[in-house]
Amino acid sequence: MKIMIINGPNLNLLGKRETDIYGDLTFEDFFETLKSKYDWITIQHFQSNIEGEIIDKIQEVGFSFDGIILNAAAYTHTSVGIRDAVSAITTPVIEVHISNTSSREEFRHESFITPVARGLIMGFGLQSYELAVQSFIN
Repeated sequence: MKIMIINGPNLNLLGKRETDIYGDLTFEDFFETLKSKYDWITIQHFQSNIEGEIIDKIQEVGFSFDGIILNAAAYTHTSVGIRDAVSAITTPVIEVHISNTSSREEFRHESFITPVARGLIMGFGLQSYELAVQSFIN
């Protein structure tokens, strides 16, 4: 099984930014723990602050991987291009958010990705990613 985690803008700052919302663990530290816990699965990670690079990665793995875990971050609420890329591929996508975006600012309440994703997991901190991995296993 091959799973790709794709993270959008500012998620490279996890552990440093708004720790009251996102926690103080870096994504890299969490990712190493996740990979070791599920060592029978190939789990890869990609992060970009650039919308087109995220679209390119979705297209690159969207016909060959078993699952994509996508946290498009701020692009969740603005990117028709990322939505269309998810819609165009055959690999199932689980949308993930670290915080509960529905309980935050109103502009975060709408997702362009949710209607074309297999599912949505949000509000469980970095464990949202592990729940998404488990959804592909099950």
